[in-house]
Amino acid sequence: MRVMAVWCPDWPVVAALADEGLPTHLPAAVFSANLVQACNDGARAAGVRRGMRRRDAQSRCPELKVYAVNPDRDARAFEPVLASIEEIRPGVAPLRPGLVALRAPGRFHGGEPAGAAILAERLVGLGVWDCRFGTADELFTAEHAARRAERQDCLVVEPGESAPFLRGLPVEVLEDLDAVSLMKRLGLRTLGDLGDLSATDVRDRFGPGIAWVHRVVGGDGAVPLRTRTPPPELACHVDFEPPLDSAETISFSVRQTADRFVAGLARQGLVCTEVLVEARCEGEAEPASSRAWLHPRWFTAADLVDRLHWQLQGGFKAGDVRAPVDRVLFTPLTVVPDAVHADGLWGGTDERVERGIARVQGMLGHEAVVRPVLQGGRAPRDRQALVPWGERPTGLRSCSGQGGPPWPGSIPPPAPARVLATPVAAQMLGAGGRSVDVDERGSVTAEPARFRPGPAGDWQPVAAWAGPWPVEELWWESPGMTEPRRVARFQVVGVDGRAWLMTWDSGVWWTEAAYD
Repeated sequence: MRVMAVWCPDWPVVAALADEGLPTHLPAAVFSANLVQACNDGARAAGVRRGMRRRDAQSRCPELKVYAVNPDRDARAFEPVLASIEEIRPGVAPLRPGLVALRAPGRFHGGEPAGAAILAERLVGLGVWDCRFGTADELFTAEHAARRAERQDCLVVEPGESAPFLRGLPVEVLEDLDAVSLMKRLGLRTLGDLGDLSATDVRDRFGPGIAWVHRVVGGDGAVPLRTRTPPPELACHVDFEPPLDSAETISFSVRQTADRFVAGLARQGLVCTEVLVEARCEGEAEPASSRAWLHPRWFTAADLVDRLHWQLQGGFKAGDVRAPVDRVLFTPLTVVPDAVHADGLWGGTDERVERGIARVQGMLGHEAVVRPVLQGGRAPRDRQALVPWGERPTGLRSCSGQGGPPWPGSIPPPAPARVLATPVAAQMLGAGGRSVDVDERGSVTAEPARFRPGPAGDWQPVAAWAGPWPVEELWWESPGMTEPRRVARFQVVGVDGRAWLMTWDSGVWWTEAAYD
């Protein structure tokens, strides 16, 4: 069985730009752990490369669009590509977002290059201009053939020619960076050099992963293609005869369709967290009203009816819906297993609150309603992140103690109850009016005796204090760039019983938070 690989280069960047509706030619990069994970042609033309640090990448390309890694976004954007390929050639095997394999379309389409041309035409119609194809006797060779094909073209490795094709490839095509480094130190420059070694030596020195590549280069080691079952059709629609011209009447008439939509998802063990609601007017081919709705948990039939009612009310008032409606369509945009949103031990959010929040989002936009989540950081403000309601947080810094790295200089628990949006200028003095500073070794020059938490506050004696927790920030920056900072945080309790988190920042005191 011949295999075809379809490769869409730089897919994380393509998905990130498409998510914001931006053209794909803009220089952009996706970062993971502050390193470039993927970049597009515009960024590479300016000197950005994979593995480069963020500040180096931005210094070479100041207009670089910066995005955090988001596997869910990449997979969601790649799903239309998979569905489009399945319409032409059922039985695809997704390898990762941007790369998919399938049984090579041969005689039915007039040959493998002709089949690739049909797929390329379909993908270009979706807006995926950079798509490349490779066919071979097995998957490993087909993937690397696709990586060497021209844009919208297919590189065909003829039957029986996989081993000669692979022998000429450099060892850098392997994803195991440690193994590649070792091969180069041993003088192995191509996969052909690797194939000349004995199987026992390769397995003992490089491990089972490289041993499998060794077998493929030798003409063995091909694995069967694990294709996925095409997803079921989950969209539901209802046609009205005669068409209806009242939002209330239409909403009442779609209740059974909404029930059928939710039941179809339930049979698959799924729930819908994002749905596209479309209403088509009589005599029109395109929907007159179309809107994507999000839900913090999942949509029930009542939720769908409510969203449709709100949408039609706004459509009739705005004049978008100018004729009676003859079709309503519910299309799931995001579905997840129902176990993901199961109720916790103590229940969840009140349903009326969720419906109210969803209505505000529908009127003001998805980003208008956010919720705070906790992330890693040193300062209390750094540990706060705002995520749109109904969306999973991504790209957050890991918290120490939860599998993330430690944060030296962070204050110990308990956390302050109130974090000021903007730090307030404060003052701190020691005995005899001496200024309290922190030296380069992190020691205080005088013991705090009295303080004023704000410019309008009164001076009061210090009842207790703890600290400092010093932090040196941006010490690695080059001269002329962002200036380094020496910061130290103190927990201070006044004689009135109120506690404050105060910050010494390069000789200036600030009140950052309060322990109410």
